[in-house]
Amino acid sequence: MGFATEFREFAMKGNVVDLAVGVIIGGAFGKIVDSIVADLIMPFVGVLFGGLDFSNYFIPLSGQTAATLAEAKKAGAVFAYGSFITVALNFIILALIIFVMIKQINRLKRQQPAPAPAEPPPAPEDVVLLREIRDALRAK
Repeated sequence: MGFATEFREFAMKGNVVDLAVGVIIGGAFGKIVDSIVADLIMPFVGVLFGGLDFSNYFIPLSGQTAATLAEAKKAGAVFAYGSFITVALNFIILALIIFVMIKQINRLKRQQPAPAPAEPPPAPEDVVLLREIRDALRAK
């Protein structure tokens, strides 16, 4: 089997295609979570902590003085712990959402009714004859 044929068979398996779709949807979902955290949650967190903007929390490592993280990065190395807090919050929210989704999927799987048992296939002719002989012997 040639390499191209083997690769095509591998790539067209259901699991690989499902994984590709999952990665694409996950990337888009990640952007949604980033927006939720940056635009909806972090402003409230900032208000709770006195109107602070976590995205501009940094420690300059090159001795530079700058008002914003972008300016500080242009001037030299910085320890941007505010960005890390935001990314960590993104991760926690994303992990929580995935946990809830998986929990609901598992709950729905458990609630599905068991399929009705199918009628057993008819017994082979020799088994039917042996049962008739047994029943006839019992009757005597």
